[in-house]
Amino acid sequence: MKIILRICLLLSMCSFFELKAQQDPQYTQYMFNTMSVNPAYAGSKGHTVITALGRTQWVGFKGAPDTQNLSFDTPLGFSGLGLGLNLVNDKIGPSHEVYFDGNLSYTIETGTENYLAFGLKLGGRLLNIDWSKGTRVDDESLFANNINGKFLPSVGAGVYYHTPKWYVGLSVPNFIRTEHYDGDLESIKTTAVERMHFFLIAGYVFDITESIRFKPATLIKVVSGAPLSLDISANVLFNNKFRAGLAWRWGDSMSALLGFQVSDSLLIGYAYDLTTSNYNVTNTGTHEIMLRYEVFEKLKYRSPRFF
Repeated sequence: MKIILRICLLLSMCSFFELKAQQDPQYTQYMFNTMSVNPAYAGSKGHTVITALGRTQWVGFKGAPDTQNLSFDTPLGFSGLGLGLNLVNDKIGPSHEVYFDGNLSYTIETGTENYLAFGLKLGGRLLNIDWSKGTRVDDESLFANNINGKFLPSVGAGVYYHTPKWYVGLSVPNFIRTEHYDGDLESIKTTAVERMHFFLIAGYVFDITESIRFKPATLIKVVSGAPLSLDISANVLFNNKFRAGLAWRWGDSMSALLGFQVSDSLLIGYAYDLTTSNYNVTNTGTHEIMLRYEVFEKLKYRSPRFF
């Protein structure tokens, strides 16, 4: 455990160096969609979970990111293994990528209700780029041929430690250096080699009263050659039914989050991002909606764990 905390501290210190380039799809409700950034989360809730999320970013800005994510994860018997599947459809400018990943986790119990999980992600994505979408600013010979269905493999890994009150995780979504679209949203430039991403997540749940729980959480993304992405959020859960919170993404946005536990199994979540970066004059914000359905075995339902 000391080794994990030292790694997380080192990553946090390194994250203050400014870098630049394209990053993977991002989510405001990352605290309810953890497997999208860490494969070790698969099966950690002890039952089957299905999550669907749609994000429309920078509404009104031509070529802005548009992302849909569908995930499934479940424990595999009493073996300590967990299985997860993740499907992502992501569009930005002339680029359209479809991700499909399989996640496998192995969890060991380190104490009473304390668990350490290791995860492996194997998958890939299909890259499509239509150079006709946008304004060409470079040598037009670079755009003679579109990219159609180019397969790019991915191999990632993660570690995730959780107790009933708090969690921390560190992951690398892809160790393989592959091509991706690297232009801005108003002009087309070229493709570039994807750099390694590091994701650090952490959160803690405070029981304020018997009916009110408070959870601050953070997600730090570090990419070699890209600016630091730092997300900080705070959510409150009332009577295990209503959720409300605020979030801040460094240099990018402020967000409001709402959630409603429709039934023991179904959670509906919504987030609105108000852009604070230079793009704020060209868009009306970002909308993100999430549906999460949990499949419980009979007599095994527990109140929402909040992560």
